[in-house]
Amino acid sequence: MPLDDPKPTRSWDKSKLPSRHVTVGPERAPHRSYYYAMGLTEAEIAQPFVGVATCWNEAAPCNISLNRQAQSVKRGVKAAGATPREFTTITVTDGIAMGHAGMKSSLCSREVIADSVELTMRGHCYDALVGLAGCDKSLPGMMMAMVRLNVPSVFMYGGSILPGRFRGKDVTVVDVFEAVGKHAVGAMDDAELHELECVACPSAGSCGGQFTANTMACVSEAMGLALPGSAGAPAPYETRDQWAEASGRAVVDLIAKNLRPRDIVTRKALENAATIVAATGGSTNAALHLPAIAHECGIEFDLHEVARIFKRTPYIADLKPGGRYVAKDLFEVGGVEIVMKTLLDAGYLHGDCITVTGKTIAENLANVKFPTDQDVVRPATSPITPTGGVVGLVGNLATQGAIVKVAGMKNLKFSGPARVFDCEEDAFAAVEKREYQEGDVLVIRYEGPRGGPGMREMLSTTAALYGQGMGDKVALITDGRFSGGTRGFCIGHVGPEAAVGGAIGLLQNGDIIVIDAENGTLDVELSDDELAKRRAAWKPRKHDFQSGALWKFAQTVGDAEKGAVTHPGGAAETHIYADI
Repeated sequence: MPLDDPKPTRSWDKSKLPSRHVTVGPERAPHRSYYYAMGLTEAEIAQPFVGVATCWNEAAPCNISLNRQAQSVKRGVKAAGATPREFTTITVTDGIAMGHAGMKSSLCSREVIADSVELTMRGHCYDALVGLAGCDKSLPGMMMAMVRLNVPSVFMYGGSILPGRFRGKDVTVVDVFEAVGKHAVGAMDDAELHELECVACPSAGSCGGQFTANTMACVSEAMGLALPGSAGAPAPYETRDQWAEASGRAVVDLIAKNLRPRDIVTRKALENAATIVAATGGSTNAALHLPAIAHECGIEFDLHEVARIFKRTPYIADLKPGGRYVAKDLFEVGGVEIVMKTLLDAGYLHGDCITVTGKTIAENLANVKFPTDQDVVRPATSPITPTGGVVGLVGNLATQGAIVKVAGMKNLKFSGPARVFDCEEDAFAAVEKREYQEGDVLVIRYEGPRGGPGMREMLSTTAALYGQGMGDKVALITDGRFSGGTRGFCIGHVGPEAAVGGAIGLLQNGDIIVIDAENGTLDVELSDDELAKRRAAWKPRKHDFQSGALWKFAQTVGDAEKGAVTHPGGAAETHIYADI
C-alpha cells in the first residue's frame, strides 16, 4: 500500500503537464509503481514533477557544494506543493583541464550538459526545472537546456569561492597560473610557489574573479532566469541555501503561471545580458555562450550582435583579472543588482523584460539603492572607461569576427610580426623557454571548435607571459578561446578557424599583424592576392581524435561566430518539449 498522504498544499490540473504521461490513468499503473518504490505518496505523484538538476561532482571546488544546495531547492519545491526529482549531470572543470589535452573536453561538455538535462527531462516527463551550476560551461549548458525544453525553469549559481590570502593580498587561482611564469624565469622559487598554491583556493565555490563562471552568473540575473540577488553570496555562506529554497518555491509559482523561459529570454533580455558582461569586464566566453542560448530560442544573436552591445556599454565594475576586486567584494557592496541598477537608471538596460519573479527588471530593482560609499562599482555616468571591457574585432584576419577583453588595459593598439604555432603545447613550450621577442604577435591555431577539436582555452600560456613580465609587451591571437581569467592583448574566437582554411591558417612567421581594439579591427598586412595564393596552396590537417565524443563534436559543431553550436536550434523546431 502507498504511504498515507499529507494534506496537499494546492490542487493541480495535470491535463497539460508533461508528467501526465507517467502519472495519470490506469495505463500508467506500472510507472506509478516505480514512484511508490521510491517512497512517494499518491498525493506527491499527483503533483507536478520538478527536475532538480545539478552538476555536482568531486572534480573541483566549483561543484562540491551543489549537492547541499539541491536539498534546499527540494525543500522549497515540496513546501510550494510540487514533487522534486533530483538528478545530476557532468562538468569538466577548466582549472584542472587547463594547459593540456583535457581542455579539449571543456566546450564539448557544455553541449553534453544541455543534452543530458534535456534527455533526463524528456525521458521522465518532468514539468519544470531548477538547474544549479558552478563551473564555467555548466552555467550556459544548464541555461541552454532550460530554453530548449521551455518548461518553467529557475537557474541558480552555486556561488563563488572565497578569495585566498597570500602575503597580505587577496589572490585567485589565476595568480597561481601567473606564478608558474614567474617561477620559469626565476622570479619565484619552489617554496614560494608552493606557499601560494596552498592558500589560493580556500573554500568551495567557483573561481573568484570576473571569470567565466561569475560572468555567466551575472548573466543569469540580467537575463531574468535567476532570482534577483541569488548569484552573489559565496558558496560557503548559509544564505545560499536560503536562495536555493526560494528558487524551489519560485519554480512552482512559474508552473502555476505558465511562465516559461522563452517568455523571459527575448532579444531584449539577451541585450541586457551582453550589457552586464561588458559593464563588469566579463569573460570573452560570453560571446560564445549568449549566441548559443539565443540559438536554442531561435533568435539570431551572433558574436557581432554581442559586440555591438559591448561597444555602447560603459565599463563600471573594477573586478579581477583586469581590476582589483573579486566576487565576494561585489557581493558585499550589493551584488550584480547594483550594477544593473545604475545601468538601468542610465538607460543601458531594458527595464520592461519579464523575469522568473513574474515581475520586470525595473520592478525587481525598484527598491535597490546604488551605494556611494564603495569603489567596486562606479556609477554608469562616471565609468572606468566609456566603452565596455570586452571588444569585438573584424578584419581580413577575422572576417567572422574575434573577441578581446580590454578591461584594465591601457594600450588598445598593437602591431608586430607573427610567431606561428599549430597547437597550444608548442606555444607554451616556447614561452617557457623565452623563445619569443618583445613585440611579437604569438599565433596559436588549429585550436578552433573543429580543428582542436574543442576550442581550448589558453590560460596557461597567457598567464605564463604575465608571470614573465611580458603580458603587455606581446600579443596573442588564436582560433581557440581564452579563459575568463586571461588578461593582456589576447584575442580569441578568430574565425573562420584554421581547420576550414581561415586566414589564421595561412599566416607565416614574420607576417605583420595589426590589432586595433579602439576601432575594432584585426588585420594582417597581406594583399588579397597573396592571401588567395596561400589559400590555394593550403591543405586541411587531420586531428588526433578520430573516434569518441570529441570526434562526434567536431562533426557537428559550427562556427564560433554563431556560438559553436551543434544542432539546428529553436528556428528548426516543429514542437517544443513543454507542449507534449
